[in-house]
Amino acid sequence: MTTYDIAVVGGTGPQGRGLAYRWARHGHRVVLGSRSPERAEATAAEIRERVPDASVGAAGNAEAVAGADVVVLAVPYDGHDELVSSLAGELAGKVVVSCVNPLGFDGLGPYGLDVPGGSAAEEAQALVPDARVVGAFHHVSAVTLWGDRDRLDDEDVLVCGDDEDAKRVAVELARAVTSRDGVDAGRLRIARQLETWTAVLISVNKRYRTRSGIAISGLSR
Repeated sequence: MTTYDIAVVGGTGPQGRGLAYRWARHGHRVVLGSRSPERAEATAAEIRERVPDASVGAAGNAEAVAGADVVVLAVPYDGHDELVSSLAGELAGKVVVSCVNPLGFDGLGPYGLDVPGGSAAEEAQALVPDARVVGAFHHVSAVTLWGDRDRLDDEDVLVCGDDEDAKRVAVELARAVTSRDGVDAGRLRIARQLETWTAVLISVNKRYRTRSGIAISGLSR
């Protein structure tokens, strides 16, 4: 297995913390990025407490991204474009994995937002043309990621992107989460469907009081 230096931008949030924990416990070197390095260090300490031999650091966003092979965007959609633009110089040339879900909530429940650029992943690609953006890890529950199960082997990670090598990185990183390769779901524009599908899972979770995920049938493993 290839090990990567991974910067998780938004690493203090539930999704970023959960993904960082999964990658750290399986040997990847992780740095949590945040606008508040102090908050990032507090979250990194939580992960190190659970995985004492893990390599988990903390830094401001720009510093975390500059030292990484792979950058994961695990931030709210609100303010996404401004954040990505501010990191454009550091993101150029890197594999950038977006798990951003542009969602809205009202009295009827969750729904997918109409994103001017098609999807958050496509907007990130347009803002940093030299980055190698893929969409992945949209549908794995933050609570489940932070839980005690060794692998979430009843779920699949769907990956989309236009750069085949970058997609392969995300496909491989899925192994630390689900015990198997991620599923190549197609071109980056498929992120429009992957991101908004999260609203469906949230609705299912609320109705059945569970933490649902996605599993693709019909594939040989």
